[in-house]
Amino acid sequence: MGLSTHVLDTMHGTPAAGMAVALYATDADGTPPRLLRRIVLNADGRNPDGPLLDNASFHRGTYRLCFAVGDYFRARGVALPEPPFLDVVTLDFGVADPGQHYHVPLLVSPWSHATYRGS
Repeated sequence: MGLSTHVLDTMHGTPAAGMAVALYATDADGTPPRLLRRIVLNADGRNPDGPLLDNASFHRGTYRLCFAVGDYFRARGVALPEPPFLDVVTLDFGVADPGQHYHVPLLVSPWSHATYRGS
């Protein structure tokens, strides 16, 4: 089970291969977010190593995913304004039951993004 993500580039109609993603654990007590891992998405827009967190590392609590959207679109040759409308898309979410699979997909263009809890 664990935690996974998948990013689709809606501008080009492709997976967001090469996008950098960072995963943090966050706490309600105001302590700074703790970096858990950094990845670069594979050709399918997913973590090449499988889940971001496996069952043993996945705990009840709050997390943050940061997607380097601006860098990704610049690398694809998209002319972005400075500053870009979207540079880093940050998704904060909670995990109530780490025994379930949490899939956090991102649909993104230089001008919009959407997410949901996937399966």
